[in-house]
Amino acid sequence: MPRTSPLVSVIVPAHNSEKTLRACLAAALAQTYRDIEVVVVDDASTDRSRVIAGEFPCTLVRHPYNRGVSAARNAGVASSRGEILFFLDSDVGLAPDAVANAVRLLGEDPGCGCVYGVYAKEPLIDDGPVETYRTLHLHHALSRAVGLTSTAVFALAALPRAVFEEVGPFDDNLRCAEDDEYSERLLARHRIRLAAEVTGRHDEADRLLPLLAEQYRRAQLLRFSARNRLRRDALVVNRAGGVLAAALTMATLPLGLAWPPALPLPAAFLVLFAVSDPSLSRFVLRERGPGFLAYFTAVHLLAHAALVGGAAVGWVRAALDSSFGPSHRAAARRRAVDPSKGW
Repeated sequence: MPRTSPLVSVIVPAHNSEKTLRACLAAALAQTYRDIEVVVVDDASTDRSRVIAGEFPCTLVRHPYNRGVSAARNAGVASSRGEILFFLDSDVGLAPDAVANAVRLLGEDPGCGCVYGVYAKEPLIDDGPVETYRTLHLHHALSRAVGLTSTAVFALAALPRAVFEEVGPFDDNLRCAEDDEYSERLLARHRIRLAAEVTGRHDEADRLLPLLAEQYRRAQLLRFSARNRLRRDALVVNRAGGVLAAALTMATLPLGLAWPPALPLPAAFLVLFAVSDPSLSRFVLRERGPGFLAYFTAVHLLAHAALVGGAAVGWVRAALDSSFGPSHRAAARRRAVDPSKGW
């Protein structure tokens, strides 16, 4: 019997994902859209991720060593059959109608190359205030950017296989912040839509140091994300004014501590940081009250400090190491060394 709807391949890269993988796969297989297959790519996990994946009717692809999320997604595509690819991170539990809504939106706009979704206000697994901070922050950032945008996030994103084959695979050299590089290639010929109808609960970092480490690591690639993130309709997670105020707060704080008469300077920058995103502050106040807003602002400042520090380190690394960042940098370096090499 011929298909009446396109087959959707839900591609789940997983590395040491035993905490969330069962919830992720259960939600993926409980979609109202029934014509789906699920492909799990185990990226050399050392926990029970493979065992958990084996509990579900899905295709399991195993990597012998850890290659990163980009390579895992590419391997998932190679092992899938669907006309539509739905990339789903292993720490996201989809709402039951997420796939159906993504398929509908792609069908309504043939020029749209990618539809992706909004994280819910509630985490997949609630592990305390640090996770609540991050969940609310990302929910707000995504919600206010709904519509056509320049930036895709591939934690819960659908695109036609034909578009993927045209644009090409994810850059294996990028283990994080790969979304911006892929978005730039997508935009050359296709639109990107952020849709409130495509939702899922996301499990975030639940302790402060891992949260800051993740911010620091991802920020090192801002040097290469700037082209996409500075577009007029790009996804804005952190306001530029807030980033600048946080940097100035951290830069002047040592002076204030060493010479108390200078303390009003970092204090003034701190106030500027606290009021740099009024919409976000109102949202947190409405959701959790004034006490949590104060906590949120403190953690937000530390996250911005990690972002600024990571960005600075990334600029230095990019200047010293041509293999750091997108793979085309290393290829350009090889061509410069030996012009006869056309790869």
